[in-house]
Amino acid sequence: MSVPSSLKVGPNTTLILAKKRYLIFYIFLVWISLFSIQFEFWVLWILYEPKFIHFLLFLPLVIFLMYLSSILVSLIFAKIILIIVNLIHKPREGVFLRHQSDKDYRYWSLRSTIKKWPIWLSHKFPFPFMDNLCFKMFGVRTKLSSSLFEGWVDTEFIEFGKNVVVGQGAIVQSAIIVGNLFIIRKTIIEDNVVIGAQSVVMPGTHMKRNSILGGHSLTTVGQELEECFIYLGAPAKKFKKNVFLEDGLEEIIQEQGEKQIKSKVSVEELYTVRKDKETKVE
Repeated sequence: MSVPSSLKVGPNTTLILAKKRYLIFYIFLVWISLFSIQFEFWVLWILYEPKFIHFLLFLPLVIFLMYLSSILVSLIFAKIILIIVNLIHKPREGVFLRHQSDKDYRYWSLRSTIKKWPIWLSHKFPFPFMDNLCFKMFGVRTKLSSSLFEGWVDTEFIEFGKNVVVGQGAIVQSAIIVGNLFIIRKTIIEDNVVIGAQSVVMPGTHMKRNSILGGHSLTTVGQELEECFIYLGAPAKKFKKNVFLEDGLEEIIQEQGEKQIKSKVSVEELYTVRKDKETKVE
């Protein structure tokens, strides 16, 4: 089900700005993306000026292509600038001071400023694959099978597995400011993980495969969520075993898929089939 644009968050960056001069990178990326639109419009006008009716006919398609090219141009230039910035000071994990004198804090703010325009522009695209392209361009390891588009997801030191679902309004962080401290830690989300709506995954969290974080829950920095368990609360605590996503059950569901469609086999019956198989093996 779609949601209003005003409620969509998608990949995002911080609003923290360590130094105002970093805005020059933001302004440059806005200018270069708008310049590409202007250039394309000028080429179109030159080509179709004698045939104004052709110009009007192709204008809607060209506007769409202009918007797409402006996203790609801003992403490419942002990536180039980030490569240069990272060569000067490589991003690293750790606990740092939230102060202009701290080099890691300053460069994190600079990287976030560089990413801000292309991320905002790509998230306004009507199809979610541009968000995935953004993630991949900025170094987030993710799969196309994951649904990450309705939450606030940091764009560095994040690793996603397959079939990950991030609920609407959820936050997945790799960096956080706590008082005068600034923390960066790699966050790992393994295969088949579900993060409930309005939940917060703190930096350094490791959610193992088939684990679930319930809605309105909060992990702690560096917390490890065990495989096939459901966690609830703030801070998140182990609630119960996620028995229907344990290793081997997916295969049972696939094996029994056609039978379930024809005879409406229940999930409980599928779980019984798995237990019977385990008993025979023993």
